[in-house]
Amino acid sequence: MSDDLIRLSAADLASKLASGEVSSVEATKAHLDRIASVDKDVHAFLHVSEAALQTAAEIDAKRKAGEKLGPLAGVPIAIKDVLCTSDMPSTSGSKILEGWVPPYDATVVAKLRAADLVPLGKTNMDEFAMGSSTEFSAYGPTHNPWNLDRIPGGSGGGSAAAVAAFEAPLALGSDTGGSIRQPGAVTGTVGVKPTYGSVSRYGAIALASSLDQVGPVSRTVLDSALLHDVIKGHDKRDSTSLRDEWPSFADAATAGLAPGSLQGVKIGIVKELNGDGFQQGVKARFADAVALLTSAGAEIVEVSAPSFEYAISAYYLILPAEASSNLAKFDSVRFGLRVNPEGGGTVEQVMSATREQGFGPEVKRRIILGTYALSAGYYDAYYGSAQKVRTLVQRDFARMFDEVDILLSPSAPTTAFPIGEKIDDPLAMYLNDLTTIPANLAGIPGMSIPMGLADEDGLPTGIQLMAPAREDARLYTYGAALEQLFEQSWGHTLISKAPSLSASEQSAATEGVV
Repeated sequence: MSDDLIRLSAADLASKLASGEVSSVEATKAHLDRIASVDKDVHAFLHVSEAALQTAAEIDAKRKAGEKLGPLAGVPIAIKDVLCTSDMPSTSGSKILEGWVPPYDATVVAKLRAADLVPLGKTNMDEFAMGSSTEFSAYGPTHNPWNLDRIPGGSGGGSAAAVAAFEAPLALGSDTGGSIRQPGAVTGTVGVKPTYGSVSRYGAIALASSLDQVGPVSRTVLDSALLHDVIKGHDKRDSTSLRDEWPSFADAATAGLAPGSLQGVKIGIVKELNGDGFQQGVKARFADAVALLTSAGAEIVEVSAPSFEYAISAYYLILPAEASSNLAKFDSVRFGLRVNPEGGGTVEQVMSATREQGFGPEVKRRIILGTYALSAGYYDAYYGSAQKVRTLVQRDFARMFDEVDILLSPSAPTTAFPIGEKIDDPLAMYLNDLTTIPANLAGIPGMSIPMGLADEDGLPTGIQLMAPAREDARLYTYGAALEQLFEQSWGHTLISKAPSLSASEQSAATEGVV
């Protein structure tokens, strides 16, 4: 029974909960048992909630009493450790915040609780969301459930791995330059970066405030839509929060399953996001996807964005500059770690010792780079020039969306690479965000969905859909339609082919049960 429960989509599990066929306590216990069984190998979680079963029992009691509950009531969820939680540590993957429990919930976490989802725990991540592999976590790397010797992407590798390993049906992530979509691509999961400002960032530990966006992680497009419906909306505590009224993304995803939903849709293939440097298996699966879309009646158009050549360079000036400012608050004085030099010292000496011991190498690298880019005499040459490139990227997107309804590219240039392969080569690591960064610079929504396994290594690949700002519903409609085309073509879901992780699963598979 528990194995069946953990493999249900969030939508199917919610349906069983609503009908009374399954209780939230049963569903939550099944996922907690799964975490206990496999997370020693996957290391998706940094902290598992002690209150999960009690929360589930309270939701069951509400349902029994006839209270009106939300569509995902009783469904368990994992939360990226970048989000503040008042009942669990929030470390952002860093030693400088080890053991810190915030006095408040992030807005998106408060919305989860209000919608009666069950927080399972906090997921591993690159320290302060700086990385593409989750190897820069101060608490050790997360492993990809498809191959435990490979990375699960980053910075939100813990959330993606938890969903791919059936430890949680849903998770929250954050995406600054691809930290939801790139892990989705390499773990065979669905990851969505909403329009900038459409989901509150209040209580999300900031990396780069003009780029960060919280979003859903799931195994299906509909599941992401249902979670997105919970977390969307204006928040007066977030000065960048949009006041728009948002449509039902679940309805948009359902509309994509209707016959002919892709007929006549103009889809742009971005020339600069699919070429040299892309793994052959990724290119082959992308070609298959384009052929499927054509067969479904979509019109394929090649488009070009010349500014994208400079996007990654601009991003790695803007992000470190904003990060160096945001991370100045970790000063040993107000909260978090404090390291006192031997024999005592001044405030400045305590601050220096704390930051030296508390921050990891990637965080230090980006603080130094960002501080330099903002320094007197260099601001205009570096940070100012990067912002001009950002404007060019936004203009290129606007021009392309004048021609097409949606843009398409691979979500990542390669499949998951071996743990340790790029840890000492920052530039090679940064190139993993090549296809995802432009959407963050422009503030537009992006979605990654599984597009099959690469021939050379049998690992997942992902396809990215991008829509104009505020048009997130398009992602769900066309994403659901493409997901359906893939599954009809394969005859199965991609996640159903993920390797077994526990001894009991492997034994059952041998007997033909799984």
